[in-house]
Amino acid sequence: QVQLRESGGGTVQAGGSLRLSCYSSLSMLRLNYMSWYRQDPGKQRELVARIANDGSTNYTDSVKGRVTISRDRVRNTIALQMDTLKAEDTAVYYCKVQGRGRGYWGQGTQVTVSS
Repeated sequence: QVQLRESGGGTVQAGGSLRLSCYSSLSMLRLNYMSWYRQDPGKQRELVARIANDGSTNYTDSVKGRVTISRDRVRNTIALQMDTLKAEDTAVYYCKVQGRGRGYWGQGTQVTVSS
């Protein structure tokens, strides 16, 4: 049974920064990919950033240069550092981990960016 716990969401002014964290009960040694997704009301959930077990990363075009995904193998956490936030970054952010053939989702944490 895999448990994911997101934290760090909140409200920030446009141009500000926020750092999200996701704890995974499953060791990252067992994970192929660790990702952050987001979904705002009425829209499809979209990938924000993804990091592979080897440390390689991918980002959606809308956040490139403004966000950084990282992972701590000791504490089993996945972080999303978000800088220069924009109003369009407002969404519920979800942690997702992909194991060997199975994926798991966290409960989500709200990020609100205001001008």
